[in-house]
Amino acid sequence: MDIQVYIHPPFKTWNSIIKRSIRNVSRLNDLVFPIINNVKIYGDIALKSYTRKYDHVNLKHIQISEEEITESSKKISDGLKKSIKVAYENIQSFHKKQIHKESKIEVSPGVICWRKSVPIEKVGLYIPGGTAPLVSTVLMLGVPSNLAGCEDIILCSPPNKNGKIHPAILYTAKYIGIKRIYKIGGAQAIAAMAYGTESVSSVYKIFGPGNSYVTLAKQIVAKTGIVSIDMPAGPSEVVILADETANPEYVASDLISQSEHDPESYILLITISISWMEKIKKELKKQLTGFSTRQNIMKKSLERCKMVVLSSLDESIHLINQVAPEHLIINCHNASYWGDKIKNAGSVFLGNYSPVSVGDYASGTNHVLPTYGYAKSYSGVSVDSFIKKITFQKITKKGLRSLSECIGRLSLTEGLIAHKKSIDIRLKNE
Repeated sequence: MDIQVYIHPPFKTWNSIIKRSIRNVSRLNDLVFPIINNVKIYGDIALKSYTRKYDHVNLKHIQISEEEITESSKKISDGLKKSIKVAYENIQSFHKKQIHKESKIEVSPGVICWRKSVPIEKVGLYIPGGTAPLVSTVLMLGVPSNLAGCEDIILCSPPNKNGKIHPAILYTAKYIGIKRIYKIGGAQAIAAMAYGTESVSSVYKIFGPGNSYVTLAKQIVAKTGIVSIDMPAGPSEVVILADETANPEYVASDLISQSEHDPESYILLITISISWMEKIKKELKKQLTGFSTRQNIMKKSLERCKMVVLSSLDESIHLINQVAPEHLIINCHNASYWGDKIKNAGSVFLGNYSPVSVGDYASGTNHVLPTYGYAKSYSGVSVDSFIKKITFQKITKKGLRSLSECIGRLSLTEGLIAHKKSIDIRLKNE
């Protein structure tokens, strides 16, 4: 396993070291655009055709029946049900505290302004299928959308070769209260949620991770202006900052756990000790032999891993803020102190006992996070992602009079005479 190592690289080389791989989307565009257009034009017929082509299933019904949802409870273990309950309660508890009622503010006598949080009425949640049922993503999207008060929540997930959605996904959706579930995946599912079909109602905002086709489809439909998306997305990421106080076994396990997501996972280890870094390399080789499944994915991913040795933790923080990683583990002495210096990251994990896996499933924080450096300007999914803010103002005649001179001068300066007159006409009889 050939990991790229950089010892005290000069500042001018940092950008090239931390650069993410750039995917060539021109070929994907040629595939995704026709899918979106065909779903827009032909609706359910196109959805069934693409499901037959890509999922190798002939669908009679696109929507999951109530009977299938009810049956899902019998097909998963009590232990899994208990785990879903624990994760749900923690996620619910954390996200519930994000709801705040704002006060009315009298900004000046007779001028009262306030802001109101209003849930997005219709949202679509995309849950990937692939090699494993992403039950955790159902929770991460379903819980805050419910707390926000969204009236119409739909869920799309690709069917397996038997035309079924994994019972754990169905059970979790029912547990949260999501009733409208569709057996569709890929770019066609995104198009269906954006434009609507005979079976699938259109939504105002689409959430959820996916492969390159899904990601591109989300970006394409968002550009039309008819629907928005949660955030741009790329492969999953972790940056680990560690010093000699970090346990090498733990750090190696964090690198490996990230590597099993995707062969293109972004993995970066930053440390201030060359000897400690060598321990990690040995530990990685040792731990990798213990995995029989997904080992090829892990090896491909770790071959892209980079390890950087810098001269100080201050310098390391500077590099991390340039990377703006999706997940950041700070596993060093006084981790909280260094955590306070982070400006750009999706979610931060502090200390020896805070692996990314905890945030992925059950600590309560959300795991739908900005990748590809978007953490410089985007937040992870929260209750706020499912609401919009509407401002209100109520002005008395006294308040309008007090602002009339100010508004008049500003509007005349901008050459907007009618704006001034809309004020003057209300005060002309004084």
